[in-house]
Amino acid sequence: MARKLAVIGAGLMGSGIAQVSAQAGWDVVLRDVTDAALTRGTDGIKASYDKFVAKGKLAAEDAEAALGRITATTELDAVADADVVVEAVFENLDVKHDIFRSLDKIVKDGAVLASNTSAIPITKIAAVTERPEAVVGVHFFSPVPMMQLVELVRGYKTSDETLATARAFAESVGKTCIVVNRDVAGFVTTRLISALVVEAAKLHESGVATAEDIDIACKLGFGHAMGPLATADLTGIDILVNAANNIYTESQDEKFAPPELMRRMVDAGDIGRKSGQGFYKY
Repeated sequence: MARKLAVIGAGLMGSGIAQVSAQAGWDVVLRDVTDAALTRGTDGIKASYDKFVAKGKLAAEDAEAALGRITATTELDAVADADVVVEAVFENLDVKHDIFRSLDKIVKDGAVLASNTSAIPITKIAAVTERPEAVVGVHFFSPVPMMQLVELVRGYKTSDETLATARAFAESVGKTCIVVNRDVAGFVTTRLISALVVEAAKLHESGVATAEDIDIACKLGFGHAMGPLATADLTGIDILVNAANNIYTESQDEKFAPPELMRRMVDAGDIGRKSGQGFYKY
């Protein structure tokens, strides 16, 4: 298959996708709106490669070659000849619409336009393009170099060919895919974790059990590697509240309505590991 990838957004997810793809032999154009964001992204990629080299999991010359396959740019036109484009920007439909409208005009015919969204329906994103059959969800998990899973999401008009190309891309960078055949908000994984985190937060909020004990129950009772409240802290309370809200708005299913505790934590800035305080102190 063709091997030119464009990644829109050089944040944690975008830079992670660029990193694993360059390592797998793809030529990558990494695009963000500011040079500062690009520098943070590429510095993060280099630091991650250095860690793999130090642990003996990646040869130094392979890391060097992979870095050489990444081109950072603020120009959206630089993605014109990409075979696969992955959008990995903030979870906001208006922002994504702006990007996909532009990509639709710039990117060559036959290219796959993918979104890394975790909760917004692909059909809604695809609707602003003239080629909804070429738009697909390719949802990576954080941190991208460590997490094996990719969720492929079929929009209402996504073609079989687009899905097959997206799968070939994800598998070529070492991931295992699941396919979401109906484009429901939150897909499979975000619905599952949102429902679990919301219920865990409600149990904690109403004094049924401590955060620690709820997490221990899930780890020892269900074999989860990490409890739901520790997972929320790792992901970011703000991100999970946003995702659960998106699903609730679409589905009107009460089990996805974020409890007051989580909304207040976001108001107070206690959004998990990145702020030093969430359900736990860091």
